[in-house]
Amino acid sequence: MRAGAAPQRILAVGDSDSYVKWGAFLVDRMPHSWAPELAVLATPWQPSAAQLDAALTGTRWQGDPPPTITLEQFTRRIAEERPDAVLLAVRGPSVKVVHRAVTASGHRPVVVSGLPGISFPATWKAIAYRAQADLVVVHSRREVASFEALAERMPGRPSFALASLPFVVRSAAREPRSGGPLLFAVQAKFPAELEDRERLALALVAAARRHPERSVIVKVRAAAGEMQTHLERHDLGELVLRLDPPPNLAVQGGPMAEHLARAAGLVTVSSTALLEAIGAGVPVLALSDFGIRRSLVNTAFVDGGFLGTLQDLEEWEFRHPAPAWLEENWFHDPALDDWVPRLERLVAERDAGILPVRVQVTGTAGGALRRAWDRKRALGALDRSWSGRFALAVGTPTLRLLLLIRSLRRGLRRGRRPLGTFPAAAPPLDGAPVSSSRVP
Repeated sequence: MRAGAAPQRILAVGDSDSYVKWGAFLVDRMPHSWAPELAVLATPWQPSAAQLDAALTGTRWQGDPPPTITLEQFTRRIAEERPDAVLLAVRGPSVKVVHRAVTASGHRPVVVSGLPGISFPATWKAIAYRAQADLVVVHSRREVASFEALAERMPGRPSFALASLPFVVRSAAREPRSGGPLLFAVQAKFPAELEDRERLALALVAAARRHPERSVIVKVRAAAGEMQTHLERHDLGELVLRLDPPPNLAVQGGPMAEHLARAAGLVTVSSTALLEAIGAGVPVLALSDFGIRRSLVNTAFVDGGFLGTLQDLEEWEFRHPAPAWLEENWFHDPALDDWVPRLERLVAERDAGILPVRVQVTGTAGGALRRAWDRKRALGALDRSWSGRFALAVGTPTLRLLLLIRSLRRGLRRGRRPLGTFPAAAPPLDGAPVSSSRVP
């Protein structure tokens, strides 16, 4: 920034807990030549006050949360404030809806999107959702290469830039704290099947019973009634509590950094919390019992030296990653980060009138009805338009049929039977929503 020049402005808007956290940390770590602002988009996925407090811990918004705004208010804010750039820190299906709001403002900021954690290998869907962004931010050299290679085969490919994961604070590796807890980072999606989540719950309870003098913390992202980025079909916190766990096991929420400060080790399937633990010098364990495949987002762990089993969990066996693995996988030299310089070049192109408007090239079939469907999916009950209601009425049965067919195919491939060792739960009432993880 030139001496005396005003800082450039970037407005970040987030929807779910993990995206708000990512967006807040990403813009908060920008150089002083940028003035960041943050807003939470009013959607069914928006974090509760407690989730928001946890997500913003460690940023300039800690203790002073940003406003929650509607999509229409977001559009007006861009038109009135005319930021140089907008960061769409929102779930993939919402990106194009929020991008339309940017376009409707009549102002042309540089549009940035990205992914908030482990995103290797690249997927077609992740790129298609964000194809209208001028710049897509990912967090490892391996991810950049994977996304660029896949995008070469797609129309309207975006550009990909590198940024260190902003909420990962790096420190030297340390030995496990002698009295610290085993910290398990719950994921809503992994493992997905009920019998796998039951196996996991049984192992966590067994780990607590084998070490009654130490604590096991099942760290969840959401309490009862709270939403999170992904829907949790089988609440792991509830599954654990149904097993009548010993008193040294607890299901807790709160900021991950505070849990890591006292943890003996962290266990997960493929949560980004694993990277936060590695950065904090906490030994880790990534479970391989449920497979190593791209759908579990854990193929990048193969050469890391920290894959293990549920038996290792029960025995409190943690590891530090192989040094050679770190450089290509989220722990590169921060000097290689290029997202801010590339953003600044795009702003200069915009100012010169040579930055083209990116046109949506995927997910357009259906025209106005498709746009109404996209908006209704993103905003839920907050979208009160008749077109949205009609699109939902038509699209929901079709989507349910496709999901049923996919589930049946998956079941035939797996050929598994329930374990038969887990206490039965009362069936939910008809129409009851799927709950997220419970915090006692």
